[in-house]
Amino acid sequence: MSSDPSSASPHALARAWTVYYSHRSPTQRVANYEEAIKKLATFSTVEEFWSVYSRLKRPNDLEPVSDYHLFRAGVRPVWEDPANITGGKWMIRFKKGISGRFWEDMILGLIGEQFADPINGLVLSIRANEDILSVWHPASAADGAANLRIYDTIKRVLNLPDGALLEYKEHNESLRMASSFRNTDVFR
Repeated sequence: MSSDPSSASPHALARAWTVYYSHRSPTQRVANYEEAIKKLATFSTVEEFWSVYSRLKRPNDLEPVSDYHLFRAGVRPVWEDPANITGGKWMIRFKKGISGRFWEDMILGLIGEQFADPINGLVLSIRANEDILSVWHPASAADGAANLRIYDTIKRVLNLPDGALLEYKEHNESLRMASSFRNTDVFR
């Protein structure tokens, strides 16, 4: 038996994931959102994940109006993607400086298959006054049971207290309003 760790087989994840990044200045408007998102890497093993993750800038080191996206390979991080359009997202707003730990915990929960229901991806949005973590899922907003399970899993994975505030928004509503963060439904 070899004790050389480099000879070990890679540890496959249940599915492949793709990391994207976007940035714009606070005053800049993006004409084509999908073109502004840059694919950084795709990984499908634990070893590839840590190789990619260890090279990403920490959230606290990102400039405002930057986003990290971690999505199932083949699912684009846009509302209009067929895998996203009928679903929605749960959002948690954080004061500046603390989102990095929650981002990492949620990534590990996601790639570690902690969710009983399908999750399409995560978005960490770095803004001037707050950071916003969004968990995107394909379940219809009308599927209350699935949405409640996702809500409960987010709270468990992030170890959030009972009074933690989460917001929910359907992707179709985001499309109608051309906004991710305005007019959300609030849950405790």
